Amino acid sequence: MAFEMIIKEKYINPFTDFGFKKLFGTELNKDLLIDFLNEVILPEGRRITDLTYGKNDHPGKSEFDRKAVFDLYCTGTTGEHFIVEMQKAKQTYYKDRSVYYATFPIQEQANQGFWDFKLPEVFTVGILDFVFNDYNSPNERKEVRHEVKLKDQNCQVFYDKLTFVYLEMPNFTKTEEELVTTYDKWLYVLKNLPRLANRPEKLQEKIFERLFEAAEIAKFTPVEREIYEESVKVYRDLKNVIDTAVREGIEEGMEKGMEKGMKKGMKKGMEKGMKKGREKATIAAVIGFHNIGVSEEKIATALKI
Repeated sequence: MAFEMIIKEKYINPFTDFGFKKLFGTELNKDLLIDFLNEVILPEGRRITDLTYGKNDHPGKSEFDRKAVFDLYCTGTTGEHFIVEMQKAKQTYYKDRSVYYATFPIQEQANQGFWDFKLPEVFTVGILDFVFNDYNSPNERKEVRHEVKLKDQNCQVFYDKLTFVYLEMPNFTKTEEELVTTYDKWLYVLKNLPRLANRPEKLQEKIFERLFEAAEIAKFTPVEREIYEESVKVYRDLKNVIDTAVREGIEEGMEKGMEKGMKKGMKKGMEKGMKKGREKATIAAVIGFHNIGVSEEKIATALKI
């Protein structure tokens, strides 16, 4: 049965829809989300002590406008708004979509009547199971955490109330032995949770004890297990489609490259052969003309050399 394949994993996969919302999207486990936001997303020295979950579905201003559906939408203790999304697959216009999503909590702050346009902070968070591939060279440092703000031509922050944080999880490569900060521990557990058999020794803090308790599949109700099973199936099917497309793309690229290389090689070979043949013919003609007493000047004119 399909569930037998899943039950081999002791802990939930946070990159599944059910897994992500189970760990971070319920009142019971909101202490996990609060700690994650404090340690990984918010600037140093900033902390929230509580948060309120908001509705995930945000319609446009009219029935004809496109709506936005967030994985998680919440408000912190001092009014800051958080959009938190777990993105499983790369999209061509993912950055555009995240900017578009950020406009919803901004527009929704508009008050009726007199309003001075003062806005709360908005944080858009993307936890990515892929990389942007925007690196200029293979040797360029591959960052895990990207923090993006509106800046002017001198790279000075122009507006500090809109922040985009993207976590490229495949770029996080630290081992358990290398974990020191809570930031690193959060990234490690998000990336490796379904592959772990037990809670690692480096993750003994109370918050991670809570996370591993919430993530243990054996403690799910039958209904939760069924929903999780379907969520894992969707996730694995999507990953298989992407992996197949990437593999086929690489193979096709190699075939075209080889074909192009062979054609280019043959063309160069023919050109080289013809050039060498012309050189031999020219030398033979020069020798022949010279033997019958034709002057070098006339030979050069005749052969255009």
